[in-house]
Amino acid sequence: MQVRHFLTVPDLNKTEFEEVLAQATKWKGHPIGDVLAGKTVALVFGKPSTRTRVSFSVGIYQLGGMPLYLSEQELQMRTSESIEDTARVLSRYVDAIVIRTFAQKDVEDLAAAASVPVINALTDDDHPCQALTDIFTFRERFDDPVGRKIVYLGDGNNVAASLAEAGAMAGIDVCLSVPEGYDLGVAKMASIEALAAAQGTKVWVERDPEVAVTDASALYTDVWISMGQQHDAAKVRTLWSYQVNAALLSKARSDAIVLHCLPAHRGQEITDAVIDGPQSAVFDQAENRLHAQKALMAFLIGGRSL
Repeated sequence: MQVRHFLTVPDLNKTEFEEVLAQATKWKGHPIGDVLAGKTVALVFGKPSTRTRVSFSVGIYQLGGMPLYLSEQELQMRTSESIEDTARVLSRYVDAIVIRTFAQKDVEDLAAAASVPVINALTDDDHPCQALTDIFTFRERFDDPVGRKIVYLGDGNNVAASLAEAGAMAGIDVCLSVPEGYDLGVAKMASIEALAAAQGTKVWVERDPEVAVTDASALYTDVWISMGQQHDAAKVRTLWSYQVNAALLSKARSDAIVLHCLPAHRGQEITDAVIDGPQSAVFDQAENRLHAQKALMAFLIGGRSL
């Protein structure tokens, strides 16, 4: 049987994407299962983590499996052993590998050599597990999500890229409101636009945040300075007009929600009043990482649904 990996959102086709999201709803209502009984999942982390590490660890346990946490600093990967050899060895011990690291190519190289499923838990280019959660959370709040609009505000980063892909798959339009010079890469944007066109959805860039959020059903933001980056005062000044605050939120639909993948730099990309306010779905979104990832693991590793 061919080994399936989840490195970017389009690694699932439309039918599989919908199946995973449907199963996430079922796992949320019935948290305990046995689809990973007797299985071990390696969690290879090159970056610190709260939500990713805890949600995967708890999810694996709730599905009957055992999470095995391995920081990259504890492994010999990239030091005295190649990524490919690490993948080959881990594949002899575990039933799947979840990796959270920096370079997307490292994840691709690991998956190419692995004989067990590999799940991308975050790279500098993509954050597909977060994107599954984002769409799951959006659909929880809106019974009629198709045709609605999510606006991503700030720096065109890995979260923005995967969100745009997932929105395209889900029939939700995604507007990327980013300043000039902070766009997604040309090749990445072209592939997202092609995916959206094939699914009959729209992904586009709007520089003016007030124009972007008009008729929006969700305002989504992320930190302006990502993990591992040096503080960039000029970048913060450039992005300041993209802050998600009460004034900007008031220009969206009255039923609009606010999303943030966390951790948040409160007072920078988002204000306390908004993230703690009645339109915030941020902490539901954080919880939903658990349910969406359980559905993904059941599909990729367990080979069956709920």
